[in-house]
Amino acid sequence: MTAWDTDHDVDLLLAFLNTRDEEKHTDVLDDVDEWQLWARTNGVQPPGAPADVRPLRDALRHAVAGRKHAPEIAVDLHTELRAGIPVLTPTTAAGAFMAAALRLTIVGDWDRFKICPAHTCQWAFYDRSRNRSRSWCSMQVCGNREKARTFRERTKT
Repeated sequence: MTAWDTDHDVDLLLAFLNTRDEEKHTDVLDDVDEWQLWARTNGVQPPGAPADVRPLRDALRHAVAGRKHAPEIAVDLHTELRAGIPVLTPTTAAGAFMAAALRLTIVGDWDRFKICPAHTCQWAFYDRSRNRSRSWCSMQVCGNREKARTFRERTKT
């Protein structure tokens, strides 16, 4: 990953935020083996225990959802000077996620992360729209369901 490539950070954070699936009622962090596999698959080393990252995931989800009173979480981050460039060098899984969030904050893209407002979904997504106005994780699924529901309510009588 180059200093200017944010795609890796976006993909990593989305995958992490979506380790909990409201629709399927599953959570990768509920099973140590599943978490270890998820971490290896997503290049997170050392993965540590699910309990080490659950508070951070939940706090980041609260923050992304726009909740001003998200829990405060402290994560140790290390920095190095590599080839004359300061870089974050996380030593834990939580550090890797926080470093990605910090880099995206620095480039002004943190506010592009959103949580789908559909109660049965709650999927985290990255708003790539020019004006950052996307509301749904998928207009074809959640957006369509919501529009159909509100239409039925309006035309009920």
